[in-house]
Parts: sequence; structure tokens; C-alpha cells
Amino acid sequence: MDTQALWILDGGMGRELARRGAPFRQPEWSALALMEAPETVREVHRAYVASGARVITTNSYALVPFHIGEARFAAEGERLAALAGQLAREVADEQPGRMQVAGSLPPLFGSYRADLFDAGRVSELATPLIRALSPHVELWLAETMSLIAEPLAIQALLPEDGKPFWVSFTLEDEAPGSEPTLRSGERVADAACALASAGVDAILFNCCQPEVIEGALKVARAGLQALGRSDVRLGAYANAFPPQPKEATANDGLDEIRTDLGPLDYLGWAERWRAAGASLIGGCCGIGPEHIEALASRLR
Repeated sequence: MDTQALWILDGGMGRELARRGAPFRQPEWSALALMEAPETVREVHRAYVASGARVITTNSYALVPFHIGEARFAAEGERLAALAGQLAREVADEQPGRMQVAGSLPPLFGSYRADLFDAGRVSELATPLIRALSPHVELWLAETMSLIAEPLAIQALLPEDGKPFWVSFTLEDEAPGSEPTLRSGERVADAACALASAGVDAILFNCCQPEVIEGALKVARAGLQALGRSDVRLGAYANAFPPQPKEATANDGLDEIRTDLGPLDYLGWAERWRAAGASLIGGCCGIGPEHIEALASRLR
């Protein structure tokens, strides 16, 4: 595989669902549409495919107790994850041989909440998602990881199916120029070394401001080069939120969307990521099909 060949990923799911009139609120986030309006989930996948995405991600991000509650997760979590996989698979199969589906494996204890990580519950929460998504995906994507330990714990649970394992970290929204760190405070350099040593296929950065990603990519790229791991791909998909404070949690409320990140503005950041070594580029919260269309038409 050419690790520098550009792959365009899809954009955010939750805000695009809301924009299309699907039921959307906290704490359920994008899971609510999966429960009450699954056809809209299919529509969003199709919109990203039409915009030029090569990879679409299952709408399984919010299928954890942090969003849907312990009782609903126990009763319906695996069924809902299977539905998320089926919807993405159906859309991908409308484009034979052209699309890949990434199975979203979310932060199991809440976005940005490294402090809530509980190693003793990882298997209980991740295994039903993995089992449900497995028949439908070409690759695994542990996304919005706030600390190094969580994706390593998830990796240990994955089936020996030969499917690539991508890990995407969320970064502290600090001023550009400072050393990039995960929301746990761990250094990006240490994260890149740990994940490369564990044999991951790609390291990405997502759900943070675009301004902090370029520095993280440069640090990760240098670390991979020092390890002789040119086979590990790099990627990025930022959100359109204002800077998130350290005490932020993903279901406190609905964040405002920045007005200075239109499709061409976002493209400008993506071009910088590409120059810094990213070959997997898409969007996160608030980045929609029009942004992905700009990436697909201009970056290629």
C-alpha cells in the first residue's frame, strides 16, 4: 500500500443529522437518530459518498453508557451497533469496490475524559461494539482517544481478522506553537511511539481545533521516521468548535460552530496537514459534506 496516497474521509455525523432535521439532543447525540430516524443516517452517509469520501465511518460513536445510559447500552447497545454497521455497509455497497467502511470504536467513558478511563470495564463495553460491527467494516477506527492506554486496551480485544487498526487522538486546544499533547496531558511524541510499537496501521488526530493539528502531525512524523516506521499512515479530521476548556465534556450541551471554518477555510488547513505528512484527511463535528467536497476536489 502507498502510505502517502491521499484518502478522503467523511465528515461529522451528529451536526449533519441535526441539519437534516433528525432528532438530535444531548446526551444521546448521534445515537438518537439511529434509534428514531435511521433513514437519515443513511442519507448522511450517502451525502459524504457523493462529496468524494473514500471512507465512511459507522454511526456508532455515541453507543456507550456515557451517552445512552447503562440500562439502554446493556439492552440495546449491540443491536444498535449492528444497525450502524448495516447502514454504512449498504451505502458503501452502492459503490462497488470504491468505498471502505471504518468501524467507529469511541472513547468508552466519554469524550475528552481521560480521567474516567476504567481499564477493568474496557472489555465489557468494547466487545459488544466490535462483535456487532465486525461483519460490516473493512477497518477499525478508535477515535477521539484522550489517552494512550485506551486504544491499546481496545486493540487487545480486536479479532484476528487482518483488518487495519487506525487510532485517532484528540488534542488539547492550546495555542499553536506549544508542544502538542493529548487531552490526558501525555505527549504526542510518546503516543506515536507507543502506537507504532503496538503495530497500528495509522495515527490520526481529530475532534480538536485545526490550528493544533499541524504541529502534532510533525511531531508524530518525526517519531515514526526515527523508528523506521514509514508504513504507518498519518491523518487528521478537525472539528469546528471553539477551543474546549480542560473541564469540558462531550455531553454538557451543544457547542457553537465557528463561522471562520467554511469549506475553503477548512481546505487551507487540510493543505497544511497534507504538507505535514497526512494522507488520511476528513472532518469531525461541524464539518459537513460541502467541506469534504472541497477536500476531494482540490486536494487531489
